[in-house]
Amino acid sequence: MGNESVDMDLLQLEGLKVSPEFSVPAFVLLLLIYIFIIVSNVGLVVLITMERSLHQPMYLLFCNMSVNDAFGATTVIPRVLGDVLTPMTQRYIHYYECVIQAFCAHFHAAASHTVLIIMAFDRYVAICSPLRYAAIMTSRMVVALSVTAWTVSFFLIAILLGLSVRLSRCRRTVLNPFCDNASLFKLSCENVLINHIYGLGGAMLVMAASLCSVTLTYLKIAVVCLSSRNKSLNSKALQTCATHLAVYVILLLSGNIIVILHRFPHLSDHRKLASILFHVVPPSMNAVIYGLQIKAVREQMIAIFTRKK
Repeated sequence: MGNESVDMDLLQLEGLKVSPEFSVPAFVLLLLIYIFIIVSNVGLVVLITMERSLHQPMYLLFCNMSVNDAFGATTVIPRVLGDVLTPMTQRYIHYYECVIQAFCAHFHAAASHTVLIIMAFDRYVAICSPLRYAAIMTSRMVVALSVTAWTVSFFLIAILLGLSVRLSRCRRTVLNPFCDNASLFKLSCENVLINHIYGLGGAMLVMAASLCSVTLTYLKIAVVCLSSRNKSLNSKALQTCATHLAVYVILLLSGNIIVILHRFPHLSDHRKLASILFHVVPPSMNAVIYGLQIKAVREQMIAIFTRKK
């Protein structure tokens, strides 16, 4: 019984399916992408932290996204990198490691939406109530919004994973490139209806909340811009809002592709690849979009490189 218990705690992970001749190129490519994600996102946080001119609510709130992107990439990519060079029959992961990875992966996804919600609120106040912006978006408000975004995500995912961890296990194989909630409850032979209901309901709640808040926010901003003759205001609104919307669209597309592919079992390999890309594409694009599109950040980056030269 003891050996059986130990064996059940050691799961076989499918990992990323790569033919042997492409394993090294895939490893190098994924490693370079991971380095770029970490350097760009951490670099942007350091830049915003060090440059006093960037100590504004919009940039401070964006630090949440950069931290979350680096966290999400670190949750998935290093493990996938190790598995790429490991034969499929030798890819193992302990159950507790699988639970931790699943929690972190879903926490990153939920936080991506909640952080974008608070960033949309910031843009709403800045453009629709510019005279009250400084009074509303104080340092205390920035901290409160950030803590709320992370806390809501934490409790939603803690309940999600708690429902899966309570189940007994009768299987040892994780048919996914990395561990997620579905991988965990599929290890059980018990009734997992409550897991499906909460998982789908929670995902729809987070998605609906972010979609409605962002849509309503930008509809209101559009009305304000159309009724205003202030070209400077409209130009600034267009620049910052277009950047925020671009990030949000990338997040929605990356997430919805996975949901759509779930409906086609014969495309399971494509879904598994898309699940990895969710932790690769948005984190690698967000820092670039904000760094290059927002004038204040771009100017500070140019100034730093100029001083070094």
